[in-house]
This record gives sequence, C-alpha cells and structure tokens, in this order.
Amino acid sequence: MDVKNKRKWLLLLVDLISFFIVYIATAFIATLSSTSVDINKSGYIINLVIFLLLLFVSRVVVGVYSNVWRYANSKAYLQMVTADVIGGIAALFATYALNIRIPAYFGIWQSASVVAMFDVLTLTSRFVYQQYYRHLNVKPTDLNKIGVAIVGAGQIGSSLVEQLQYNDAAHYRPVCFIDTNNEKIGGKIHGLKVYAEDEHTVELIKSLPVQEIFIALPNIDNEMASNLHRFYSQTGCKVKMYDFPVKTSPEEAENERRVLREIHIEDLLFRDSLKINNKESKAYYKDKCVLVTGCGSIGSEICRQIAKLQPKKLIIFDIYENNAYDIQQELIRKYGDKLPLEVEIGSVRDRKRLETVFEKYKPDIVFHAAAHKHVPLMEHSCCEAIKNNCFGTANTADMAEKYGVKKFILVSTDKAVNPTNVMGATKRVCEMVIQCRTDSQTSFAAVRFGNVLGSNGSVIPLFRKQIEKGGPITITDKRIIRYFMTIPEASQLVLQAGAMAKSGELFVLDMGKPVKILDLAENMIRLSGLRPYEDIDIVEIGLRPGEKLYEELLIRDENLSKTDNDMIFIEHDAPLTREKMQENLQLLQQAVTETESGGGSELVRNALKSVVATYRDPEEINSHAEESDEMKSQNET
Repeated sequence: MDVKNKRKWLLLLVDLISFFIVYIATAFIATLSSTSVDINKSGYIINLVIFLLLLFVSRVVVGVYSNVWRYANSKAYLQMVTADVIGGIAALFATYALNIRIPAYFGIWQSASVVAMFDVLTLTSRFVYQQYYRHLNVKPTDLNKIGVAIVGAGQIGSSLVEQLQYNDAAHYRPVCFIDTNNEKIGGKIHGLKVYAEDEHTVELIKSLPVQEIFIALPNIDNEMASNLHRFYSQTGCKVKMYDFPVKTSPEEAENERRVLREIHIEDLLFRDSLKINNKESKAYYKDKCVLVTGCGSIGSEICRQIAKLQPKKLIIFDIYENNAYDIQQELIRKYGDKLPLEVEIGSVRDRKRLETVFEKYKPDIVFHAAAHKHVPLMEHSCCEAIKNNCFGTANTADMAEKYGVKKFILVSTDKAVNPTNVMGATKRVCEMVIQCRTDSQTSFAAVRFGNVLGSNGSVIPLFRKQIEKGGPITITDKRIIRYFMTIPEASQLVLQAGAMAKSGELFVLDMGKPVKILDLAENMIRLSGLRPYEDIDIVEIGLRPGEKLYEELLIRDENLSKTDNDMIFIEHDAPLTREKMQENLQLLQQAVTETESGGGSELVRNALKSVVATYRDPEEINSHAEESDEMKSQNET
C-alpha cells in the first residue's frame, strides 16, 4: 500500500474510532438519565449502524476523503461539516421511517449531539494532523528559507501565506503581515502578527528577519505600485508582487491565477495601463489576409496579436532575416499548422520585390512598421533615413493601392510632432504620404505614439545592461522627459486604429503625463535591489545630436475629435494634394542624390525643412524648454 492510501485508511480508522466513542458515550449518558429499566439494546445497535453508514456514505459522496488534509483549508472543513449534517438528518429520518425501537429519550437532541461531537472530534484530529506537519515536522532547511513580510492581510495575502506555509518546496518563510486596517493591526492571521503600515514600518522590517517583501493587494494601479515600491525599497529588501503574470484583458484575466513575480518597470509607469477594446478588432481581422512590414518590437507584437484573431493568412516582410526568423519560429511553436503563415525577405525600398509580394498574396490589410528609428544614427546617415522611411512608405502605399488593399496602417511616432531630428522629420513625411491619399479606394491611416518600453534601441535594455555591468547608468540630460507606453499597448492601439480607420486619419493617444528619464533610471536600479548613487551611479553625458529635452503633447484640443475609446483621438491636419506630395518626394530624392554625389548632409536637412515646415534645430527648442507646458507639468510633480 502506498503512503497516500495508507494515510487515507489511517484517517478513516481514526474517524471510525471517534464515531464509536461518541455514540457509546452519548447512549451511556442517555441511559443514566433514564428512569426506565427497559433498555432496547437491539434498537441501539440498529440505530448505530444506520448513523454509521449514512454519515460515512455522505462523507464519501461529498468528497471528504478525497481531500489532502495536510494542506486543507476552511473550505475542506466546511465540506466535512456539511457532509455530517446531511448524513445525520438522513439517519434520523431513516430511524423513524423504519420504526426502529429506541428509547424516546434518545431522539432528535441526542442524535444531534452525536453528529456535533463526532464533528468536533474528527475536525480536531484533522487540525492536529495539520499542525504536526506544519510545526513538529519542521526540517532544518526551513530555517534557511528567505523571510518575507506580506503587505496586505486580506484574502489575497492570507491565501499567499497558506501556499507558502504548506509547500515544502517553497523558498520563503512568512514572518509577518503589514496592513492599514485598524481592525487587523495587532492581531494574528495564520499565526503571523499584523503590523501597521506607518512611519515606523521601515525600521520595524529592518529589525525583523525579513529579506523580501511581497505586495499582496487587490486592484493595484500604477501610481499605487510606484508609491509602494518607493516606500518599501527603503527597507533594503527586494520587493515583489503577488499579482497576475501580465496585464491582461478582463476576459483573459478570468483564466489567470496570481503568481509571485518581480515588479516590472511597466508597473511603475505614472499612469494605468490602457484599456483597449479588442472586440471590434477580433471581428475585423478574422479571415483577413494581413501583411506586416518590419519585425522589430512593434511589428513582432502586431504579428502576435494578429495570430490570435484567426486571420486567413499572415505575411511577414522584413529585410532583417534574424527578426523574421525569430517571430516565425515563435508563432509556429505556439500555433503550428493552425496559423497560415508566410515569411518573405526583402526591403520596402525595393519596388520590384514589393510588387512580387503584393501580387502573390494580395493582402486585405497592411501594417507598415518597417522604418529606421534610431535618432543619433539617422542624424549620421540621413540619406538612409529618407530612402527607407520616406521612399519605403511611398513604395508600400503605392503597391497597396495597385493591388486593392482595403486598409493601410502606418506606425508613426511622437517625434514626428515638431521634429528636431532627421528621424522625426522623415516620419512626419511618412504621415504626409499617407494623409494625401484621401481619394483612394484603400483606407489609409497612421497611428502615432510615444516611446515603447523595452523596444529595441530604447533606454530600458540599455539601462539594464549598464546595471548588470555594475554601472554607471548614462543619461543624456537629467531634465529630459518622455512619453511611454508598453509594447502590447502600442500594438493593440495599432490594431484598433486599423479596425476604425476610414480615410486619412491620424490616430493619437492620450498618454497622460510624461516620465522623467532620471526617475526611470532610479526606479530600475531599485528594481534590481540596489541603491541609486550608492551601488549604481547615474552620470549625465549631454544631449545627443538631434535630441530635445521633451516631446510635445500629442493632443491638441482644437484639432482633435474623439473616438469610441476615451484614450484614442483623431488629429485633423489639412493634407497636401497628391501632386504636392509627389513634388516633395522628388525634392528629397534630388537632395539624396546630390548628397551621395559629394554634397554635404545639410542639403538633405534643408530639403526636409522645406517639406516639413515644423522641423526645427534642437538648440532652438531646448533653449526654451523650461517654458514649455510639458516641462512645467513635470516640474510641478
């Protein structure tokens, strides 16, 4: 007999002994209190058998003996009580229905006493059984487990402590609770004392055997997460979340379970994650042939999101075969043959290659994410920025019109707003290329958003590498601010805009307040369990070519209209005519040709300034940065 069945039979034996003790004791007391000398022993025996059978049958049916009592919780105890009440009532009715002759004094109340005492005795045996394994069977390794304080003495925190206390494989040992509820403070839950969260908390935790702190609270928004992380980081302990593994949609969250996880930098954004309505997207993209150009961070995530929506076919088009291969293999592992997937290698600068792909697949929808986006590199290689971003977008848009694409969505950037660098100016040209096609059978639209956390070339991977190497973290200017969003937010926004797009719209996002890059660097150091300026230094190295201190607000009330999503707006900008836009592209082509023939890069910059009227030198913008609304709002916080 294995250990598992041996334990079950042992518990069953304990229950049988308990029942006989309770029944005999109750019958004996009832006999002593009786004045009658006529004791019907056979009636007692039949009554005992009826109670024994029905009580234990009820327990088996309800599933009492299926529980692993070593880890049982209040639900298992309630299950046992419910089974005994049902069994006791059934036994009482059976006794009277069969007209079993037992003394009248052994009636309802005595029967109830049997059930109640039986419950108390068996529940006590289970509790002792649990305590034996929890306290008396402590292993030497338990003393070496990491001590943790649980912030939140509610249902979530209590559930976490239960998991840690009953799991021999857990690496953590709960030490205490921290809470703000006066009714709980000073009391004990699962044997752990509940302390107050106040000005003494930091010193208290330092005095306890606590190495890590787990946040176990419901409905934590980004502001609360940031405040809690900042407060508990003062203890020198590592801070983690007992939360869902990722930010999920409501329908996905129903199937998720909370897990212990590291706090991500996304949790410390100074705004809540966007609530993107995917219902319209799901209905729109199903059974469509979708082409995605560019498999960087955003392009790859768009592919992941599209793959969920059951497209007729997904085509990936990229010049960089490594990125294309990575996302291809990821999707094959996840979906196998269920996802019709094609990968084509080529450049958006190559019209013939583009035409081959469009003619072969005739896509219904195109997401154009292929672009050069690195600001300093594009300042140095400005001709490549124009050829890839401007001409590449025009080539792809031309093919979309020629082969009857229904919708074409351009991925743009906030750097296109009053640009101070070549990259931003070329992306503004891309928007203009899209906006001039209002007379097309293809619906064109652009989606503009800020910096994407964790994307290739962004500050997050850079800061992480610098921390891993022991620092210092380098930032261009301690005053610099940026708007941020997550990769899933950005990709879902693009998808929703694609479903909403009609003709020539420029979708922009209300991204809340911008984030100070210095705060971002300090938070990343703390997330690594280190102290800014002590363990890891932060060094200012000066602004890069083309960089400005702030990105301007995407939202301009006088030029906006609302959509069904409160966070997404449409910016109305008078488009150029196709003829004028073609003249602009020819002007840029001439500047590129002359520059590559030996002319200076100023030829390209001047051409861009002629095409993009809002293009300014960064020095001009940065000299008045402190007077901007964006910098003022950040300084106020």
